[in-house]
Amino acid sequence: MKSFPRSLLVTALALGALFAAPVHAAKDVVFAVASTFTTTDPYDANDTLSQAMAKSFYEGLYGFDKDMKMIPVLAESYDVSKDGLVYTIKLKKGIKFHDGTDFKADAVKANLDRVTNPDNKLKRYGLYNNNIAKTEVVDDYTARFTLKTPFSPFIAQLAHPSTVMISPTALAKYGKDIASNPVGTGPFKFVEWQRTDYLKVAKFDGYWKKGYPKVDSITWKPVVDNNSRAAMMQTGEAHFTFPVPYEQADVLKAKPDLEVVAAPSIVLRYLSMNTQQKPFDNPKVRQAIAYAINKEALAKVAFNGYAAPAEGVAPAGVEYAVKIGPWPYDVAKAKQLMSEAGLANGFETELWSAYNHSTAQKVTQFIQQQLQQIGIRTKITLLEAGQRVEKVESWQDPATAPVRLYYVGWSTSTGEADWALRPLLYGESFPPKLFNTAYYKNPQVDNAIKGAQLTTNSAEKAKLYKEAQETIWKDAPWAPLVTERLLSAHSKKLTGVYVIPDASFNFNEIDLKP
Repeated sequence: MKSFPRSLLVTALALGALFAAPVHAAKDVVFAVASTFTTTDPYDANDTLSQAMAKSFYEGLYGFDKDMKMIPVLAESYDVSKDGLVYTIKLKKGIKFHDGTDFKADAVKANLDRVTNPDNKLKRYGLYNNNIAKTEVVDDYTARFTLKTPFSPFIAQLAHPSTVMISPTALAKYGKDIASNPVGTGPFKFVEWQRTDYLKVAKFDGYWKKGYPKVDSITWKPVVDNNSRAAMMQTGEAHFTFPVPYEQADVLKAKPDLEVVAAPSIVLRYLSMNTQQKPFDNPKVRQAIAYAINKEALAKVAFNGYAAPAEGVAPAGVEYAVKIGPWPYDVAKAKQLMSEAGLANGFETELWSAYNHSTAQKVTQFIQQQLQQIGIRTKITLLEAGQRVEKVESWQDPATAPVRLYYVGWSTSTGEADWALRPLLYGESFPPKLFNTAYYKNPQVDNAIKGAQLTTNSAEKAKLYKEAQETIWKDAPWAPLVTERLLSAHSKKLTGVYVIPDASFNFNEIDLKP
Protein backbone atom coordinates (compact mmCIF):
# COMPACT_ATOMS: atom_id res chain seq x y z
CA MET A 1 0.00 0.00 0.00
CA LYS A 2 1.37 3.34 -1.04
CA SER A 3 1.82 5.87 1.81
CA PHE A 4 1.51 9.68 1.54
CA PRO A 5 3.48 12.29 3.41
CA ARG A 6 1.60 13.38 6.56
CA SER A 7 1.54 17.07 5.44
CA LEU A 8 -0.26 16.19 2.21
CA LEU A 9 -2.80 14.08 4.12
CA VAL A 10 -3.61 16.95 6.51
CA THR A 11 -3.99 19.37 3.58
CA ALA A 12 -6.31 16.99 1.74
CA LEU A 13 -8.48 16.47 4.83
CA ALA A 14 -8.68 20.23 5.40
CA LEU A 15 -9.69 20.85 1.79
CA GLY A 16 -12.31 18.10 2.02
CA ALA A 17 -13.77 19.67 5.14
CA LEU A 18 -13.77 23.08 3.47
CA PHE A 19 -15.81 21.90 0.50
CA ALA A 20 -18.08 19.66 2.58
CA ALA A 21 -19.24 22.26 5.11
CA PRO A 22 -21.24 25.30 4.04
CA VAL A 23 -19.35 28.51 4.72
CA HIS A 24 -21.22 31.42 6.28
CA ALA A 25 -20.94 34.45 4.02
CA ALA A 26 -20.57 37.57 6.12
CA LYS A 27 -23.46 40.00 5.84
CA ASP A 28 -21.75 43.37 6.17
CA VAL A 29 -24.00 46.32 5.36
CA VAL A 30 -22.80 49.83 4.46
CA PHE A 31 -24.97 52.92 5.07
CA ALA A 32 -23.90 56.15 3.30
CA VAL A 33 -25.26 59.18 5.14
CA ALA A 34 -25.06 62.91 4.41
CA SER A 35 -23.09 64.21 7.37
CA THR A 36 -20.77 63.25 10.20
CA PHE A 37 -22.23 62.24 13.54
CA THR A 38 -22.01 64.75 16.37
CA THR A 39 -21.98 62.09 19.12
CA THR A 40 -23.01 58.52 19.94
CA ASP A 41 -24.83 59.75 23.07
CA PRO A 42 -28.47 60.50 22.14
CA TYR A 43 -28.96 62.51 25.34
CA ASP A 44 -26.34 64.94 24.05
CA ALA A 45 -27.49 65.07 20.40
CA ASN A 46 -29.71 67.62 18.69
CA ASP A 47 -29.43 66.08 15.22
CA THR A 48 -31.76 63.34 14.00
CA LEU A 49 -28.98 61.48 12.16
CA SER A 50 -26.84 60.84 15.26
CA GLN A 51 -29.90 59.57 17.13
CA ALA A 52 -30.87 57.36 14.18
CA MET A 53 -27.41 55.77 14.05
CA ALA A 54 -27.45 55.18 17.81
CA LYS A 55 -30.52 52.96 17.42
CA SER A 56 -28.11 50.23 16.30
CA PHE A 57 -26.74 49.83 19.84
CA TYR A 58 -29.31 51.64 22.02
CA GLU A 59 -32.98 51.06 22.73
CA GLY A 60 -35.51 53.00 24.79
CA LEU A 61 -38.48 52.11 26.95
CA TYR A 62 -40.75 53.06 24.05
CA GLY A 63 -40.21 53.76 20.38
CA PHE A 64 -41.93 54.02 17.02
CA ASP A 65 -42.60 51.54 14.25
CA LYS A 66 -42.05 52.40 10.60
CA ASP A 67 -45.38 54.29 10.51
CA MET A 68 -44.60 56.39 13.64
CA LYS A 69 -47.02 54.40 15.78
CA MET A 70 -45.75 54.26 19.36
CA ILE A 71 -44.72 50.80 20.58
CA PRO A 72 -43.24 49.42 23.82
CA VAL A 73 -39.61 48.34 23.45
CA LEU A 74 -37.89 47.69 26.81
CA ALA A 75 -41.06 48.57 28.71
CA GLU A 76 -43.84 46.05 29.25
CA SER A 77 -46.65 48.41 30.29
CA TYR A 78 -47.41 51.57 32.26
CA ASP A 79 -50.00 53.01 34.66
CA VAL A 80 -50.79 56.66 35.42
CA SER A 81 -52.13 57.99 38.72
CA LYS A 82 -55.51 59.76 38.65
CA ASP A 83 -53.87 63.13 39.25
CA GLY A 84 -51.57 62.59 36.24
CA LEU A 85 -48.41 63.03 38.33
CA VAL A 86 -47.10 59.47 38.77
CA TYR A 87 -46.18 57.09 35.93
CA THR A 88 -45.31 53.52 36.89
CA ILE A 89 -43.46 51.56 34.20
CA LYS A 90 -43.21 47.75 34.19
CA LEU A 91 -40.05 46.52 32.44
CA LYS A 92 -39.37 43.45 30.31
CA LYS A 93 -37.26 40.74 31.94
CA GLY A 94 -34.29 38.72 30.71
CA ILE A 95 -32.59 41.55 28.81
CA LYS A 96 -28.85 42.19 29.09
CA PHE A 97 -26.65 45.09 28.11
CA HIS A 98 -23.67 44.40 25.84
CA ASP A 99 -21.36 44.40 28.89
CA GLY A 100 -23.36 41.65 30.61
CA THR A 101 -25.21 43.97 33.01
CA ASP A 102 -28.86 43.00 33.53
CA PHE A 103 -31.39 45.57 32.34
CA LYS A 104 -33.35 46.57 35.43
CA ALA A 105 -35.04 49.63 36.91
CA ASP A 106 -31.71 50.97 38.23
CA ALA A 107 -30.78 51.61 34.57
CA VAL A 108 -33.91 53.73 34.08
CA LYS A 109 -33.09 55.78 37.15
CA ALA A 110 -29.40 56.19 36.22
CA ASN A 111 -30.23 57.47 32.73
CA LEU A 112 -33.02 59.89 33.65
CA ASP A 113 -31.14 61.18 36.70
CA ARG A 114 -28.20 61.89 34.40
CA VAL A 115 -30.13 63.91 31.82
CA THR A 116 -32.17 65.88 34.39
CA ASN A 117 -29.01 66.94 36.27
CA PRO A 118 -28.14 70.45 34.97
CA ASP A 119 -24.49 69.96 35.95
CA ASN A 120 -24.13 67.41 33.13
CA LYS A 121 -25.09 70.08 30.55
CA LEU A 122 -26.60 67.52 28.17
CA LYS A 123 -28.35 68.90 25.09
CA ARG A 124 -31.56 67.00 25.86
CA TYR A 125 -31.85 68.50 29.35
CA GLY A 126 -34.55 70.82 27.98
CA LEU A 127 -36.67 67.85 26.92
CA TYR A 128 -37.01 66.56 30.50
CA ASN A 129 -36.16 69.14 33.13
CA ASN A 130 -39.59 70.82 33.06
CA ASN A 131 -41.54 67.72 33.99
CA ILE A 132 -39.59 65.03 35.89
CA ALA A 133 -39.38 65.71 39.64
CA LYS A 134 -37.80 62.33 40.49
CA THR A 135 -37.18 58.83 39.14
CA GLU A 136 -37.36 55.89 41.56
CA VAL A 137 -36.68 52.15 41.59
CA VAL A 138 -39.79 50.40 42.96
CA ASP A 139 -38.33 46.93 42.41
CA ASP A 140 -35.98 45.30 39.89
CA TYR A 141 -38.51 45.51 37.08
CA THR A 142 -40.61 48.52 38.06
CA ALA A 143 -39.60 52.17 37.68
CA ARG A 144 -41.61 55.16 38.84
CA PHE A 145 -41.58 58.73 37.52
CA THR A 146 -43.08 61.53 39.60
CA LEU A 147 -43.75 64.67 37.60
CA LYS A 148 -43.67 68.29 38.76
CA THR A 149 -47.03 68.97 37.13
CA PRO A 150 -49.33 66.77 35.04
CA PHE A 151 -47.82 66.31 31.58
CA SER A 152 -50.03 64.24 29.28
CA PRO A 153 -47.43 63.75 26.46
CA PHE A 154 -45.03 62.06 28.92
CA ILE A 155 -45.07 58.55 27.40
CA ALA A 156 -44.68 60.05 23.91
CA GLN A 157 -41.65 61.88 25.30
CA LEU A 158 -40.19 58.58 26.52
CA ALA A 159 -40.51 57.35 22.92
CA HIS A 160 -38.32 60.21 21.66
CA PRO A 161 -35.17 58.70 20.09
CA SER A 162 -32.94 60.41 22.64
CA THR A 163 -34.53 58.53 25.57
CA VAL A 164 -32.34 55.41 25.45
CA MET A 165 -31.10 53.03 28.10
CA ILE A 166 -27.32 53.13 28.59
CA SER A 167 -25.70 50.49 30.80
CA PRO A 168 -25.43 51.91 34.35
CA THR A 169 -22.18 49.96 34.73
CA ALA A 170 -20.77 51.72 31.66
CA LEU A 171 -22.01 55.12 32.87
CA ALA A 172 -20.21 54.61 36.18
CA LYS A 173 -17.07 53.34 34.44
CA TYR A 174 -16.73 55.86 31.59
CA GLY A 175 -18.54 58.95 32.90
CA LYS A 176 -18.21 61.78 30.39
CA ASP A 177 -16.40 59.42 27.99
CA ILE A 178 -19.54 57.34 27.46
CA ALA A 179 -19.84 58.83 23.94
CA SER A 180 -16.63 56.97 23.02
CA ASN A 181 -17.79 53.76 24.72
CA PRO A 182 -21.51 53.27 24.09
CA VAL A 183 -23.05 50.21 25.78
CA GLY A 184 -26.73 49.47 25.20
CA THR A 185 -29.21 46.61 24.78
CA GLY A 186 -29.58 47.00 21.00
CA PRO A 187 -29.12 44.44 18.23
CA PHE A 188 -25.57 45.61 17.50
CA LYS A 189 -22.64 46.44 19.74
CA PHE A 190 -20.27 49.32 19.15
CA VAL A 191 -16.93 48.47 17.48
CA GLU A 192 -15.14 51.62 16.32
CA TRP A 193 -15.67 55.28 15.43
CA GLN A 194 -13.26 57.09 13.12
CA ARG A 195 -15.07 60.40 13.27
CA THR A 196 -14.75 61.65 9.71
CA ASP A 197 -14.50 58.23 8.01
CA TYR A 198 -16.86 55.65 9.49
CA LEU A 199 -18.59 54.16 12.51
CA LYS A 200 -18.89 50.38 12.76
CA VAL A 201 -21.19 48.15 14.80
CA ALA A 202 -21.26 44.35 14.93
CA LYS A 203 -23.96 41.79 15.69
CA PHE A 204 -24.67 41.28 19.41
CA ASP A 205 -25.04 37.53 19.88
CA GLY A 206 -26.83 37.99 23.21
CA TYR A 207 -29.61 40.17 21.79
CA TRP A 208 -32.92 39.58 23.57
CA LYS A 209 -34.96 39.19 20.37
CA LYS A 210 -34.05 35.65 19.31
CA GLY A 211 -32.93 35.28 15.70
CA TYR A 212 -31.95 38.95 15.41
CA PRO A 213 -30.12 40.80 14.04
CA LYS A 214 -29.94 39.03 10.69
CA VAL A 215 -26.78 40.78 9.48
CA ASP A 216 -23.26 40.68 10.92
CA SER A 217 -22.34 44.35 10.88
CA ILE A 218 -23.28 47.84 9.78
CA THR A 219 -20.69 50.41 8.74
CA TRP A 220 -21.97 53.97 8.72
CA LYS A 221 -20.07 56.20 6.28
CA PRO A 222 -20.59 59.97 6.30
CA VAL A 223 -20.33 61.25 2.73
CA VAL A 224 -21.14 64.96 2.57
CA ASP A 225 -20.85 65.34 -1.21
CA ASN A 226 -24.14 64.48 -2.91
CA ASN A 227 -22.56 63.11 -6.09
CA SER A 228 -20.13 60.90 -4.18
CA ARG A 229 -22.94 59.45 -2.08
CA ALA A 230 -25.00 58.64 -5.17
CA ALA A 231 -21.93 57.13 -6.87
CA MET A 232 -21.41 54.75 -3.91
CA MET A 233 -24.89 53.35 -4.51
CA GLN A 234 -24.26 52.89 -8.23
CA THR A 235 -20.97 51.03 -7.69
CA GLY A 236 -22.38 48.84 -4.90
CA GLU A 237 -19.99 50.31 -2.34
CA ALA A 238 -23.03 51.21 -0.19
CA HIS A 239 -26.25 49.26 0.30
CA PHE A 240 -28.35 52.15 1.61
CA THR A 241 -28.22 55.95 1.46
CA PHE A 242 -30.20 58.80 2.94
CA PRO A 243 -30.98 61.40 1.92
CA VAL A 244 -30.86 60.90 -1.81
CA PRO A 245 -30.14 64.32 -3.36
CA TYR A 246 -33.29 65.28 -5.24
CA GLU A 247 -31.38 65.95 -8.46
CA GLN A 248 -29.96 62.38 -8.36
CA ALA A 249 -33.27 60.56 -7.86
CA ASP A 250 -33.92 59.82 -11.55
CA VAL A 251 -30.33 58.59 -12.08
CA LEU A 252 -30.62 56.07 -9.24
CA LYS A 253 -34.14 55.04 -10.28
CA ALA A 254 -32.72 53.99 -13.66
CA LYS A 255 -30.42 51.39 -12.04
CA PRO A 256 -32.14 47.96 -12.10
CA ASP A 257 -30.46 46.75 -8.90
CA LEU A 258 -31.51 49.80 -6.86
CA GLU A 259 -34.81 50.97 -5.39
CA VAL A 260 -35.58 54.62 -4.60
CA VAL A 261 -38.22 55.24 -1.93
CA ALA A 262 -40.04 58.54 -1.35
CA ALA A 263 -41.53 58.18 2.13
CA PRO A 264 -44.00 60.52 3.84
CA SER A 265 -42.54 62.76 6.53
CA ILE A 266 -43.34 64.94 9.51
CA VAL A 267 -40.33 67.13 8.62
CA LEU A 268 -41.61 70.69 8.22
CA ARG A 269 -39.50 73.40 6.55
CA TYR A 270 -40.30 76.98 7.44
CA LEU A 271 -38.97 80.54 7.45
CA SER A 272 -38.99 82.00 10.96
CA MET A 273 -38.97 85.75 11.56
CA ASN A 274 -37.58 87.47 14.65
CA THR A 275 -40.81 88.99 16.00
CA GLN A 276 -38.89 90.99 18.64
CA GLN A 277 -37.09 93.06 15.96
CA LYS A 278 -38.41 95.68 13.53
CA PRO A 279 -39.99 95.35 11.04
CA PHE A 280 -40.84 91.73 11.89
CA ASP A 281 -42.64 92.85 15.05
CA ASN A 282 -45.45 93.92 12.70
CA PRO A 283 -47.75 90.96 11.84
CA LYS A 284 -48.63 92.59 8.50
CA VAL A 285 -44.97 92.35 7.40
CA ARG A 286 -44.83 88.70 8.47
CA GLN A 287 -48.07 87.88 6.66
CA ALA A 288 -46.80 89.70 3.55
CA ILE A 289 -43.71 87.50 3.52
CA ALA A 290 -45.86 84.36 3.83
CA TYR A 291 -48.04 85.54 0.90
CA ALA A 292 -45.02 86.44 -1.25
CA ILE A 293 -43.53 82.91 -1.45
CA ASN A 294 -44.87 80.45 -4.03
CA LYS A 295 -44.70 77.16 -2.12
CA GLU A 296 -45.75 74.99 -5.09
CA ALA A 297 -42.92 76.42 -7.19
CA LEU A 298 -40.48 76.08 -4.27
CA ALA A 299 -41.31 72.36 -4.00
CA LYS A 300 -40.49 71.91 -7.69
CA VAL A 301 -37.41 74.14 -7.89
CA ALA A 302 -35.58 73.12 -4.71
CA PHE A 303 -37.03 69.67 -3.95
CA ASN A 304 -37.53 68.35 -7.49
CA GLY A 305 -41.21 67.76 -6.67
CA TYR A 306 -40.47 65.64 -3.58
CA ALA A 307 -42.25 68.08 -1.25
CA ALA A 308 -45.69 69.63 -0.80
CA PRO A 309 -46.79 73.04 0.54
CA ALA A 310 -47.09 73.05 4.34
CA GLU A 311 -50.71 72.79 5.46
CA GLY A 312 -50.29 73.74 9.09
CA VAL A 313 -47.94 74.52 11.94
CA ALA A 314 -47.63 70.80 12.67
CA PRO A 315 -47.57 68.44 9.67
CA ALA A 316 -50.05 65.65 9.00
CA GLY A 317 -48.94 62.51 10.80
CA VAL A 318 -48.36 64.33 14.10
CA GLU A 319 -51.05 63.57 16.67
CA TYR A 320 -53.40 66.59 17.13
CA ALA A 321 -52.03 68.35 14.03
CA VAL A 322 -54.59 70.68 12.39
CA LYS A 323 -54.78 71.30 8.65
CA ILE A 324 -55.21 75.06 8.05
CA GLY A 325 -53.42 75.97 4.81
CA PRO A 326 -51.50 75.96 2.58
CA TRP A 327 -50.83 79.68 2.94
CA PRO A 328 -51.86 81.21 -0.43
CA TYR A 329 -49.38 82.70 -2.88
CA ASP A 330 -50.68 86.23 -3.51
CA VAL A 331 -48.15 88.94 -4.45
CA ALA A 332 -50.83 91.65 -4.71
CA LYS A 333 -52.02 90.90 -1.18
CA ALA A 334 -48.40 90.91 0.04
CA LYS A 335 -47.75 94.33 -1.52
CA GLN A 336 -50.97 95.68 0.03
CA LEU A 337 -49.90 94.50 3.50
CA MET A 338 -46.42 96.00 3.06
CA SER A 339 -48.02 99.31 2.11
CA GLU A 340 -50.34 99.18 5.14
CA ALA A 341 -47.25 98.58 7.30
CA GLY A 342 -45.67 101.76 5.89
CA LEU A 343 -43.06 99.77 3.95
CA ALA A 344 -44.20 100.08 0.35
CA ASN A 345 -40.57 100.50 -0.71
CA GLY A 346 -39.45 97.43 1.22
CA PHE A 347 -36.31 97.08 3.33
CA GLU A 348 -33.00 95.21 3.60
CA THR A 349 -32.41 92.28 5.95
CA GLU A 350 -30.46 89.07 6.60
CA LEU A 351 -31.62 85.66 5.38
CA TRP A 352 -29.87 82.81 7.18
CA SER A 353 -30.11 79.07 6.55
CA ALA A 354 -29.60 76.46 9.27
CA TYR A 355 -27.94 74.26 6.61
CA ASN A 356 -25.22 74.74 4.01
CA HIS A 357 -26.05 71.97 1.53
CA SER A 358 -27.17 72.40 -2.07
CA THR A 359 -30.91 72.11 -1.36
CA ALA A 360 -30.72 74.87 1.27
CA GLN A 361 -28.87 77.03 -1.23
CA LYS A 362 -31.68 76.55 -3.74
CA VAL A 363 -34.35 77.27 -1.11
CA THR A 364 -32.75 80.51 0.11
CA GLN A 365 -32.05 81.77 -3.41
CA PHE A 366 -35.68 81.10 -4.33
CA ILE A 367 -36.92 82.94 -1.22
CA GLN A 368 -34.58 85.83 -2.01
CA GLN A 369 -36.05 86.17 -5.51
CA GLN A 370 -39.64 85.93 -4.25
CA LEU A 371 -39.17 88.59 -1.56
CA GLN A 372 -37.62 90.97 -4.10
CA GLN A 373 -41.10 91.14 -5.69
CA ILE A 374 -42.33 93.06 -2.63
CA GLY A 375 -39.19 95.14 -2.13
CA ILE A 376 -37.48 93.02 0.53
CA ARG A 377 -33.76 92.77 -0.26
CA THR A 378 -31.92 89.95 1.52
CA LYS A 379 -28.32 88.94 2.11
CA ILE A 380 -28.01 85.14 2.26
CA THR A 381 -25.76 83.29 4.71
CA LEU A 382 -25.66 79.49 4.80
CA LEU A 383 -24.57 78.70 8.35
CA GLU A 384 -22.17 75.88 9.16
CA ALA A 385 -23.04 73.76 12.20
CA GLY A 386 -20.72 75.69 14.52
CA GLN A 387 -22.09 79.05 13.35
CA ARG A 388 -25.66 77.82 13.81
CA VAL A 389 -24.95 76.81 17.41
CA GLU A 390 -23.13 80.07 18.20
CA LYS A 391 -25.32 82.64 16.42
CA VAL A 392 -28.75 81.04 16.86
CA GLU A 393 -29.10 78.07 19.22
CA SER A 394 -26.78 79.32 22.00
CA TRP A 395 -27.59 83.04 21.93
CA GLN A 396 -28.22 84.19 25.49
CA ASP A 397 -30.03 87.54 25.13
CA PRO A 398 -33.25 87.73 23.05
CA ALA A 399 -32.94 91.53 22.80
CA THR A 400 -29.64 91.30 20.89
CA ALA A 401 -30.24 88.10 18.91
CA PRO A 402 -28.85 88.69 15.39
CA VAL A 403 -31.16 86.21 13.63
CA ARG A 404 -33.81 87.80 11.39
CA LEU A 405 -35.17 85.60 8.57
CA TYR A 406 -34.13 82.00 9.29
CA TYR A 407 -34.71 78.99 7.05
CA VAL A 408 -34.86 75.84 9.16
CA GLY A 409 -36.80 72.61 9.67
CA TRP A 410 -38.23 70.56 12.49
CA SER A 411 -39.06 66.89 13.00
CA THR A 412 -41.60 66.20 15.74
CA SER A 413 -39.81 63.14 17.08
CA THR A 414 -42.33 62.37 19.83
CA GLY A 415 -45.14 62.11 17.26
CA GLU A 416 -47.34 64.41 19.41
CA ALA A 417 -48.29 68.08 18.95
CA ASP A 418 -46.65 69.22 22.20
CA TRP A 419 -43.19 68.67 20.69
CA ALA A 420 -44.28 70.33 17.43
CA LEU A 421 -45.34 73.52 19.23
CA ARG A 422 -43.65 73.91 22.62
CA PRO A 423 -39.95 73.93 21.56
CA LEU A 424 -40.61 76.31 18.64
CA LEU A 425 -43.50 78.61 19.56
CA TYR A 426 -43.95 78.65 23.33
CA GLY A 427 -43.06 81.91 25.07
CA GLU A 428 -40.54 80.24 27.39
CA SER A 429 -38.69 78.39 24.62
CA PHE A 430 -36.38 81.14 23.38
CA PRO A 431 -32.78 80.04 22.65
CA PRO A 432 -30.65 78.81 24.31
CA LYS A 433 -33.35 76.93 26.25
CA LEU A 434 -35.11 75.57 23.15
CA PHE A 435 -35.62 76.60 19.53
CA ASN A 436 -38.16 79.44 19.33
CA THR A 437 -36.03 81.34 16.80
CA ALA A 438 -38.99 83.63 16.00
CA TYR A 439 -38.86 84.82 19.64
CA TYR A 440 -42.64 84.52 19.44
CA LYS A 441 -44.78 84.96 22.54
CA ASN A 442 -48.57 84.96 22.63
CA PRO A 443 -50.27 84.36 26.02
CA GLN A 444 -53.26 82.70 24.33
CA VAL A 445 -50.96 80.18 22.62
CA ASP A 446 -48.92 79.64 25.80
CA ASN A 447 -52.06 78.93 27.82
CA ALA A 448 -53.36 76.47 25.23
CA ILE A 449 -50.05 74.57 25.09
CA LYS A 450 -49.86 74.46 28.89
CA GLY A 451 -53.51 73.45 29.18
CA ALA A 452 -53.00 70.56 26.75
CA GLN A 453 -50.14 69.28 28.90
CA LEU A 454 -52.32 69.26 32.00
CA THR A 455 -55.26 67.28 30.62
CA THR A 456 -55.49 63.62 29.69
CA ASN A 457 -58.87 64.18 28.02
CA SER A 458 -58.27 63.65 24.29
CA ALA A 459 -61.13 65.89 23.14
CA GLU A 460 -59.96 68.72 25.40
CA LYS A 461 -56.38 68.35 24.13
CA ALA A 462 -57.57 68.44 20.52
CA LYS A 463 -59.55 71.65 21.21
CA LEU A 464 -56.60 73.39 22.90
CA TYR A 465 -54.07 72.36 20.25
CA LYS A 466 -56.46 73.52 17.50
CA GLU A 467 -56.78 76.92 19.19
CA ALA A 468 -52.98 77.22 19.49
CA GLN A 469 -52.28 76.24 15.89
CA GLU A 470 -54.93 78.51 14.37
CA THR A 471 -53.70 81.47 16.44
CA ILE A 472 -50.08 80.84 15.41
CA TRP A 473 -51.06 80.56 11.74
CA LYS A 474 -52.83 83.93 11.89
CA ASP A 475 -49.95 85.61 13.79
CA ALA A 476 -47.48 84.29 11.19
CA PRO A 477 -44.23 84.15 13.22
CA TRP A 478 -43.23 81.81 10.38
CA ALA A 479 -43.80 81.59 6.69
CA PRO A 480 -44.72 77.87 6.51
CA LEU A 481 -43.00 76.43 3.45
CA VAL A 482 -43.10 72.71 2.69
CA THR A 483 -43.32 69.24 4.14
CA GLU A 484 -40.77 67.18 2.29
CA ARG A 485 -40.76 63.57 1.18
CA LEU A 486 -37.92 61.49 2.61
CA LEU A 487 -35.89 60.15 -0.28
CA SER A 488 -33.73 57.08 0.30
CA ALA A 489 -32.21 54.43 -1.96
CA HIS A 490 -31.21 50.86 -1.24
CA SER A 491 -29.85 47.82 -2.99
CA LYS A 492 -32.60 45.35 -3.83
CA LYS A 493 -30.55 42.79 -1.89
CA LEU A 494 -31.16 44.80 1.29
CA THR A 495 -34.51 44.44 3.04
CA GLY A 496 -36.07 45.60 6.31
CA VAL A 497 -34.70 49.18 6.35
CA TYR A 498 -37.09 52.14 6.39
CA VAL A 499 -36.85 55.88 6.84
CA ILE A 500 -39.68 56.65 9.26
CA PRO A 501 -41.65 59.93 9.11
CA ASP A 502 -39.42 61.78 11.60
CA ALA A 503 -36.38 61.17 9.30
CA SER A 504 -34.98 58.54 11.63
CA PHE A 505 -34.41 54.89 10.65
CA ASN A 506 -36.14 51.63 11.45
CA PHE A 507 -33.89 48.66 10.72
CA ASN A 508 -35.21 46.04 13.16
CA GLU A 509 -35.74 43.60 10.29
CA ILE A 510 -32.57 44.41 8.35
CA ASP A 511 -31.28 41.57 6.14
CA LEU A 512 -28.94 41.23 3.18
CA LYS A 513 -29.39 38.61 0.49
CA PRO A 514 -26.24 37.04 -0.99
